[in-house]
Amino acid sequence: MTADPTTVRAGSGGKPPKATSAPLAPGAVVPAATPAARGGEPHVTRPQDYDAVLLLGFGGPEGPDDVMPFLRNVTAGRGIPDERLAEVAEHYHHFDGVSPINAQNRALREALAAELQRTGPALPVLWGNRNFAPYLTDTLHEAHEAGHRRLLVLATSAYSCYSSCRQYREDLADALQATGLGEHLEIDKIRVFFDHPGFVTPFVEAVDAALVELAGRGRTRVQVLFATHSIPVGDAERSGPPELDLGPGGAYEAQHLAVGEAVMSRVSVPQGLVVGSQLVYQSRSGPPSQPWLEPDINDAIAALAAADDRPDAVVIAPIGFVSDHLEVLWDLDNEAIETATDHGIDAVRVPTPGVDPTFVAGLADLVRERVEGRAVEERAALTDLGPWNDVCRPGCCANARRPFSPVLAGVAP
Repeated sequence: MTADPTTVRAGSGGKPPKATSAPLAPGAVVPAATPAARGGEPHVTRPQDYDAVLLLGFGGPEGPDDVMPFLRNVTAGRGIPDERLAEVAEHYHHFDGVSPINAQNRALREALAAELQRTGPALPVLWGNRNFAPYLTDTLHEAHEAGHRRLLVLATSAYSCYSSCRQYREDLADALQATGLGEHLEIDKIRVFFDHPGFVTPFVEAVDAALVELAGRGRTRVQVLFATHSIPVGDAERSGPPELDLGPGGAYEAQHLAVGEAVMSRVSVPQGLVVGSQLVYQSRSGPPSQPWLEPDINDAIAALAAADDRPDAVVIAPIGFVSDHLEVLWDLDNEAIETATDHGIDAVRVPTPGVDPTFVAGLADLVRERVEGRAVEERAALTDLGPWNDVCRPGCCANARRPFSPVLAGVAP
């Protein structure tokens, strides 16, 4: 018999083991879902009351002693030796062992809670991480002890692939089993929001400002580099629902390309400036034998420098990220800017949405979308790919290297 979760905090204080099952209500096809989402329709158009919003983050170290435990959590099950992790750890130690991501999520939590209080629904905003404190298991316990029974999860990732969506849903299943709260909590997840105006508009405004700045410096040829995290090609091919044919890069690449096009179609190019754009990747971490999405941003800058029509400046727009966390600061502000400088190319890196009021208002709109059960045709989306599914489809965003694990917010497997 499962222990009473009000008296025993099972599974708290760390990253939980992989779940072996996920709770499924009678007649439901979506584990642990609210009544509105249990039937498995791609878009949930029935209104649903929630008790709280759960901001689900990646997590990061907040001191030198946290770095290696954090990296072991991130890479658990992948067999990566500590020697390799120590190399990555140096990036964190460059910032005194502190990742900015937790502070950014604290700020986002406060901003979203204030926006929901202002515009409704006035729901509390909780915060839990996948890979470091505050751990998701502890947050689920806190939610239950506060009397919350229906949670709407907002993951801090805007796109579809294993590492940016399905792995979050696996971790929800892991935490639910580890805490013993499967019979006590119902959990839905907000759709990936890559093309919601609240996410796209801050990039439009930031690229606009960067182009004006570069024009003021006398630049005439500019390339906008839309940067995102590289992933294994096999995972990219499997991103999104299996029945969709969105090209060799799957939904992940298609969504990023669509966002880049949405941004470029809305920027105002200063007179006398010739502007092009391309999608580039960063932060590759796999072995050399494993193909990952390319081109790497540094290779792309080198190729631009060698071209006959070389630009005299680049704008780096990190559209793959919601905040200026360590991979943005290290891989872009250090490595990519240094590469551009070495090749005699001016470079401006624009900010991520962070707590931009437009972004925060967009997240609040996504909460209302689910509370209202808003009709699909009334939902905000700036590309032909959206609005994306509320409930992930069977086999969506499979991991090419692992068997399916239990997940929430989607139809099995």
